[in-house]
Amino acid sequence: MRDDELLTVPDVMARLKVGRSTVYDLIRSRRLPSITIGRCRRIPARAVREYITDELEAAA
Repeated sequence: MRDDELLTVPDVMARLKVGRSTVYDLIRSRRLPSITIGRCRRIPARAVREYITDELEAAA
């Protein structure tokens, strides 16, 4: 996964092993940044990696 790669919501769902509503909740709460291109939501791969790191640090 490249840092500049933009992931779709289903991509993020698969990587985090969570449902669609959870991904949209993370986006809505601004814990997972995203951009909209046309009608499509895209999440930077870097943001997903940072989210995982932040959650691991918070759990430690």
